[in-house]
Amino acid sequence: MELLAYAVIGGILYGIFFTLVGLGLNLLFGVMRIINLAHGQFIVLGGYLAWTISDRLGLNPLWSIPLSILCAIVIGWPLYRAVVPRLQRSDDPEMLSFILFFGIGQMLTAVTMLLFGADQRSLPEDALGSGSLGLFGQEFPDSWWWAAGVSLTALALLWLYFSRTRLGYATRAVMSERDEAIATGIDVRRVSTIAFVAGLALAGIAGAFVPYLLGSVSPDLGDGLTTTAFAIVIIGSLGNPLGTIVGGLVFGLGTMLMQTYYSSWSNVVPYALLLIIVLIRPSGLLGKAVRLA
Repeated sequence: MELLAYAVIGGILYGIFFTLVGLGLNLLFGVMRIINLAHGQFIVLGGYLAWTISDRLGLNPLWSIPLSILCAIVIGWPLYRAVVPRLQRSDDPEMLSFILFFGIGQMLTAVTMLLFGADQRSLPEDALGSGSLGLFGQEFPDSWWWAAGVSLTALALLWLYFSRTRLGYATRAVMSERDEAIATGIDVRRVSTIAFVAGLALAGIAGAFVPYLLGSVSPDLGDGLTTTAFAIVIIGSLGNPLGTIVGGLVFGLGTMLMQTYYSSWSNVVPYALLLIIVLIRPSGLLGKAVRLA
């Protein structure tokens, strides 16, 4: 029972963090119907930013969170203007986004390797607290609680944005029916720009905790993170950002239970869950039918 309690509590913490990992990817698809295959590479950049803040500047790696938001604005806005409007004018923006963002992701991997080398980078365990916090007799590193807390804060802010602001209402309208939103006079380009920047910012914030939750960060980690994020949003609901919560928790619990009882099979979890959900409920646990191609 103690082993099961450890797996369940750890799985919830792990799942809350991976909700943040998948959230930006799902937000971009929900608003713009584009698949950001460079999502994992942007998470990796957030991890290296945290490492630079800690190792080179001697500051707390949490300072990388506001810097990630700033970098998302500086990089995301011109990237959106250069890429997304052209994608959305094409006959098949979803498929074209696969190709384009795959290329962007590979370019980011190469640049990251040139800047930081191929070696894995880790952060000191005591940077976010030297102890561990317990729940129901089970203790986990402080970094896990920080990751879960920041992830929950990001989710709460996104929910407030959707439910309490005029731009949030407009974003939900665009996600529901883009053509009708345009017909009612909603500034779709403005909504899309904000969503694009927010998606990159969420990826960068998640990256700050990758060295703790995954042990280290390296340039070749991006593709695996993109695959995991994609599996999570499919499990929850592709195109529904808040449905990512369900996908993240299912993924986190499944992974921790497998690591606890059958550790050699834990890497199979995201692919097995994705296959099962696609076969049983292709639209995701909380979703409606979405055209993928």
